[in-house]
Amino acid sequence: MKKIILSLIVLVSLNINAQTTWKVDNAHSSVTFSVSHFMISEVTGSFGKFDITAISNEKFEEPKFDVTIDASTINTNQTGRDNHLKKADFFDVAKHAAIVFKSSSFKKLEGKEFETKGNITIKGVTKEVVFKGKLNGIIEGRDNKKKAGLKLTTVIKREDFNVGKGMNPVGKDVTVTVNVEMNQQ
Repeated sequence: MKKIILSLIVLVSLNINAQTTWKVDNAHSSVTFSVSHFMISEVTGSFGKFDITAISNEKFEEPKFDVTIDASTINTNQTGRDNHLKKADFFDVAKHAAIVFKSSSFKKLEGKEFETKGNITIKGVTKEVVFKGKLNGIIEGRDNKKKAGLKLTTVIKREDFNVGKGMNPVGKDVTVTVNVEMNQQ
């Protein structure tokens, strides 16, 4: 009898801590950024193609993120500017097509807020960044699988990644915002 009870306890604890994969729902997600121009206005933009995967439990606790962004899909609603941003002095998409983030740690804050730390690689340069996040909620989808909604933000120093180095009209700090809806797999 003790073996049966012990086995049940082990099975229940494994089930509670079971890890699952979550994938981005691109139709309901975005990766955007903003940066100052001449210190008097904000220019905003987005990336049209990205892949985000998270490994976590069913409650989306302590997720580990793996993000790949196609830098060639940058869009600021100005074709000339977008073409310039794809060139060597900014993102150099011919040589560095992907922006990659891999989280390494997770820290729960108050309520639904958290921080996730990891390495981001832009234009071949890798630096550690911290994203502030908020779990907006988890719901049951029509397919009886869960959906999680999150918002993550960080500020990066673009010149640390050799992006637009010496371009003084462009602010040095870039705010990155990721609004993501994820589907449990």
